[in-house]
Amino acid sequence: MTEALREPTFLVLTALADQPQHGYGVMEDVRRISEGRVRLRAGTLYAVLDRLREEGLVEVDREEVVQSRLRRYYRITGLGAQRLAEEVTRLRSNATAASARLRRSGFAIEGGPA
Repeated sequence: MTEALREPTFLVLTALADQPQHGYGVMEDVRRISEGRVRLRAGTLYAVLDRLREEGLVEVDREEVVQSRLRRYYRITGLGAQRLAEEVTRLRSNATAASARLRRSGFAIEGGPA
């Protein structure tokens, strides 16, 4: 059984599942995906990306120079997509179990019957 992904890691992989992006694009996409709850700082993002590269879950797609600065684009690998899919399944299963127990206890679930 694989270890649960931390939320920033999950969100970075989610952002890259759509298309290759550079660092700032990933930070903005994570903010959008999380509806503003998660705001990655550059240091945190690049630490996550470095770790994901070491694990083979993301790779550099391409590099370009913009206004004399190097812009590196990252993309999710097949292994990264598989790991993200496993995490989605794990989270969905946990959420289903929690929702069922809350409903049985008489608590209303947002988007579902009480």
